[in-house]
Amino acid sequence: QVQLVESGGGLVQAGGSLRLSCTASGRTFSTYTLGWFRQAPGEEREFVARIGWGNAITYYADSVKGRFVISRDNAENTVYLQMNSLKPEDTAVYYCAATAKIYPRTAYDYSYWGQGTQVTVSS
Repeated sequence: QVQLVESGGGLVQAGGSLRLSCTASGRTFSTYTLGWFRQAPGEEREFVARIGWGNAITYYADSVKGRFVISRDNAENTVYLQMNSLKPEDTAVYYCAATAKIYPRTAYDYSYWGQGTQVTVSS
């Protein structure tokens, strides 16, 4: 069992930066693929980024590529999402998720979810 708790959301102006953190409980954190998703009001939950557990290969949605960076610290059981050059369209609730799958393809492949943290980008 893995429990995830996100933090770091808030209100920021367009062009600004935020860093989200997600701390996990559970002894097998280092063996899970970790992902970030977001959901804007009235929209479906969408993939943002993921990071593998072994060689920490990262993968990003095209909409955030070059602006967001996902990283993990297995010693601290924490995954981060550094968000730079934020845009109003990045406004959403951001969720971290964990899965034992090496190459998860959709949100349905993730077994564990945090409660979410709100990110609001003003224009």
